[in-house]
Amino acid sequence: LNHAKQGQDSRLRRFFIKNQAYFYFPILLLARLSWLNESFKVSFGLGAATENAALEMKTKGLQYPILEKAGITTHYLWVFAFVSGFGRFSFLYSFALFMIQTCACGWFLAIVFGLGHNGMATYDAVTRPDFWKLQVTTTRNITGGHGIPQAFVDWFCGGLQYQVEHHLFPGLPRHSLPQTHKLVESFCKEWDVTYHEADLVDGTMEVLKHLDQIAGEFVADFVLDGPTM
Repeated sequence: LNHAKQGQDSRLRRFFIKNQAYFYFPILLLARLSWLNESFKVSFGLGAATENAALEMKTKGLQYPILEKAGITTHYLWVFAFVSGFGRFSFLYSFALFMIQTCACGWFLAIVFGLGHNGMATYDAVTRPDFWKLQVTTTRNITGGHGIPQAFVDWFCGGLQYQVEHHLFPGLPRHSLPQTHKLVESFCKEWDVTYHEADLVDGTMEVLKHLDQIAGEFVADFVLDGPTM
């Protein structure tokens, strides 16, 4: 909501915030373009998305700076060679192919990331709990349901269906996550810590309802603090 209030000075921003639940899926199509931009900026020292990220880069830097630069350069040289048909396709055809594969990939990845995080608890510095509770209550696991088999969820999410366990143990091998999931769930029940799971459909509805709720709060605050929208 604090980010939403920063948009009160722009009619366009107010429009997008008010209708963010409707624009959620279209905006996800552009997610990978944003990641590409940030990846280049970080790898080549051209800036960072946030002040915290800039501070972290200044204090820690990249673990393998040369490999980062070489890896991202090699990857996109290959991508551009592929979308151009190795020089056989026209510019417009190549551009369209690049946008389709980039936006499709970003959309699917963002769906998984969004389900794992959006609409869950948030804390400020004063109310921030311990590490364990922070990770468990701010993330959502994804399960099968509504006719979608668990096997598809496992394939589609690539291990991130166990988002809670991934946050608790980020270095844990993917094949160990199902067993860890049972232990974490049992531990949370024993200590009465909220542990949330939802299938792809229910999880998506939770995200959209949360976005709509934030938009409603923003509109209400704006009407009270400024001119009617």
